[in-house]
Amino acid sequence: MSLKIRDFDLEVKSVDSNGHFSGYASVFGVVDSYNEIVAPGAFIDSIADRKSKNRKLPTLWQHRSDMPIGAYDVFKEDEKGLYVEGQLLVKDVALARESLALMKAGVVTGLSIGYWVRASTYDEKTGIRTLTQVDLEEVSLVTFPANDDARVEAVKLKLAHGGLPTIPEFERVLRDAGFSRSQAATIAAYGLKHLLRDAEEPANAAAASDLVKALFGLTLPKF
Repeated sequence: MSLKIRDFDLEVKSVDSNGHFSGYASVFGVVDSYNEIVAPGAFIDSIADRKSKNRKLPTLWQHRSDMPIGAYDVFKEDEKGLYVEGQLLVKDVALARESLALMKAGVVTGLSIGYWVRASTYDEKTGIRTLTQVDLEEVSLVTFPANDDARVEAVKLKLAHGGLPTIPEFERVLRDAGFSRSQAATIAAYGLKHLLRDAEEPANAAAASDLVKALFGLTLPKF
C-alpha cells in the first residue's frame, strides 16, 4: 500500500490576517487522472478515529512532512465533500506567514490530500475505481490548481512513496527531463506499460525503482 495524493482547487470561503481559512479539501464524484472517484462516506471512519484519539489533522506545505504550517480545527464530510477549516501558525512559523501571503495573493491555489486507500470498488466497463474508505493523513497547501495530477512534483511524490505513475503522468515527467514528446510516449508505452501490468512482481518493482533513480536521482523505499 502506498500513500496517495489528490489535488483540488483551493475553494477558500474565507482567509484572514490571523491565518484562518476554510474550504474543501476533497470533492465527491470527480474522476481524477488516476481514473478514481472518492465516494461520499469515504472519510467518515478516518475522521471518527482521528477525533477519538484527539489527533490534529496537520496542514503541510507541498506534502512536506518536515514542513507543518498549521492544523485543521474542523474537518468533516458534507454533501459536497471534505470540508476543512484551518489555522496557519502565523505567529510562530515563518513559512506559515509566507503561505498566508501567497494564499491572499492568489499564488497558492490548491489543496491536496494525502491518504491511504482502505477499500474500493472497480467498474470493469468504465475502468473507474471508486474509493469507499480512505485514511486521511494530511491536507497540504500546494502551488498548482485542481486535478493537475500530471505535474512533476505530484508524480515524484507518488514515486517516492512506492507508487507508480500513470502513463500520461510519466510522459509529462520525461518531457520535463528533456525528452521530446515522441520519445516520452515511446518510453512510457514500451517501458512503464509493462511495469504497470505486473507491478507486484519484484523484478518489475526493482526496474521501476532503477528507472526513477536514473531520471531523478531519488532514493526510494523498496516496493
